[in-house]
Amino acid sequence: MSERIRTYSVCQWNDRSTCRRPEEPCLNTHTPECVDLLRRARLAFGAGRTLTESFRLAQMEAVVLMLEEHECEWVEALGKDLHKPRFETVLCEVTPVKNEAVHAMNNLKKWMQPQPVERNLSTTLDECRVVHEPVGVVFIRGSWCSPVQMCLVPLLGAIAAGNCAILSPSEWAAHTAELLHRLVPFYLDNECFHVILEGVNDLPEVFELKFDHIFFAGSREDGGKVAESAAHTLTPVTLIIGGKNPCYVDRECDIGTTAQRLVWARFHNAGQSLVAPGYVLCHAQVKARLVQAMKSCLIHFYGSDPRESKSFGRLINLEVFNRVKDLLWRSGKVAVGGQVVEAEKYIAPTILTEVTESDLIMHQEVFGPVLPILTVNDVDEAITFINKQEKALCVYAYSTNTKIISRLMSETSSGSFCSNDSILQSLMVTLPFGGVGASGMGSFHGRYSFDAFSHRKSCLLRSARLECVTYLRYPPYEDHNLSLIAWASTHSQRSRGWCQIM
Repeated sequence: MSERIRTYSVCQWNDRSTCRRPEEPCLNTHTPECVDLLRRARLAFGAGRTLTESFRLAQMEAVVLMLEEHECEWVEALGKDLHKPRFETVLCEVTPVKNEAVHAMNNLKKWMQPQPVERNLSTTLDECRVVHEPVGVVFIRGSWCSPVQMCLVPLLGAIAAGNCAILSPSEWAAHTAELLHRLVPFYLDNECFHVILEGVNDLPEVFELKFDHIFFAGSREDGGKVAESAAHTLTPVTLIIGGKNPCYVDRECDIGTTAQRLVWARFHNAGQSLVAPGYVLCHAQVKARLVQAMKSCLIHFYGSDPRESKSFGRLINLEVFNRVKDLLWRSGKVAVGGQVVEAEKYIAPTILTEVTESDLIMHQEVFGPVLPILTVNDVDEAITFINKQEKALCVYAYSTNTKIISRLMSETSSGSFCSNDSILQSLMVTLPFGGVGASGMGSFHGRYSFDAFSHRKSCLLRSARLECVTYLRYPPYEDHNLSLIAWASTHSQRSRGWCQIM
């Protein structure tokens, strides 16, 4: 955190004596309690509880305090869910949330201010502005592969925009979900913010309660179900959808650096990431050197037996384990790794070669520590291959040739693009992050999270003056008046840059 956080009293918003206790049972959509939470949130929003800058700042600082005061518990929970090393938890889960909070707190006053817009001839003496209004009560469904970051970063955006929120962490990351369920009531306002523990199959029933915005991060299959359910109630959605993120490795690249950055990006969190490179399109001339360099990196990162490494995670559950194992055994040829231990949900960091476009692994999301490598002859073939697939959440390119990088960036379409590294663009608070086409819709992070959970209301504050101009629009209509309007509109565009007269 580069700037000092302003200090606000958290306790003024929370009566911790009335918070839910850890021993209380998980919520269930089939009970009236879930309906009651939404009712309470709507009442709090309707009372204007979330509208002030001081309230929003206090709630965002409370999120930071929740992470700092219970860091060991977050590390322990993610260790139980994903065998996640403490380093990865702090670097990829806790720190990004803190950075988002500090950025939002330092910029909130500016974001909340109305934005003036250009006026035309008839509104010269009026005020034209865009006002950012909170949408209401939002529903946030986090991803199991980044269960802290993908819950709390969008929550910060909802808070900054002045909304109430219902948070639904993934049941697959059960220990992290329970920790959120236990801690959130002790830090955030108990009427405005709530946590429910539900399975993804229960969400359509939840959405029948009608939220004002839905944020979902997860698989394409589940994202489709969420979008379908939201469509029934005309609820706007932000979807961050996983998929196959292509990575082109050019013959003009630093092989050593490329290998290190690729190996870290693909195999951190045991490959369970929405933004990790999904497959490599490697120039045929550098394939052998790249595979050897990546093998050396794997040994350096995780030792000769990654199973014994404290820096390598495990798959979330047996369902994911069996799916990844099936993809591994039915695609290409194992060049590195390939070992599996079902009892530990362990799959070694694996590199596959001799992969073809028709292999099963090229048609399913992996979410595991397996990286397929395909060969291409040049950047033209790589671009053609990428554009044949559905649009990805991320496209990566490794090359020291700036023209190659420029071509990949401009001639492919994806939610985000990063050259000579991977994943980092998804952590930048000043860059929007989201998908396009099959990889989702909408974006978040920083100001873009604030916008995602805001309604931009057009406001024209008119004066009673200048009726000598506006009278031209009134009946009885005369062609002479229409000519005057056309002349004035053309004249104003040329001389003042105004676009119309009414």
